[in-house]
Amino acid sequence: MNSKVLVLLSCGTNNTNRSTRAIHLATIAHKEGKQVTVFLLDEAVYLAKEGIIEHVRAATGDVADDLLTYLQANEVPILVCTPCAKARKIDEKELIEGARLAPAAEMIHLACDSTVISL
Repeated sequence: MNSKVLVLLSCGTNNTNRSTRAIHLATIAHKEGKQVTVFLLDEAVYLAKEGIIEHVRAATGDVADDLLTYLQANEVPILVCTPCAKARKIDEKELIEGARLAPAAEMIHLACDSTVISL
């Protein structure tokens, strides 16, 4: 069984249920002892911009910010697609703690070695 989990997320504030669920699944995987990485693509890159995720919650009542705080406290890598962020005028210095820009090649390398959850 694979001990690495890659959570790929491509939606952000445009689908708060999926966004929150992805962060929730990353949290559960980490609590289950998995080595987790979150990779944000497309609209999801907005979630890594300081102050945005505070307003994201699922219909179930789960609050994305609370879940993200857990990931940050446990140093789960939050990777942000470089060209996706640049296209949306998001600079690395605007990212939340624990997030960094990453190229697609890094996502591919992680995906080849991980169980992938894509939302």
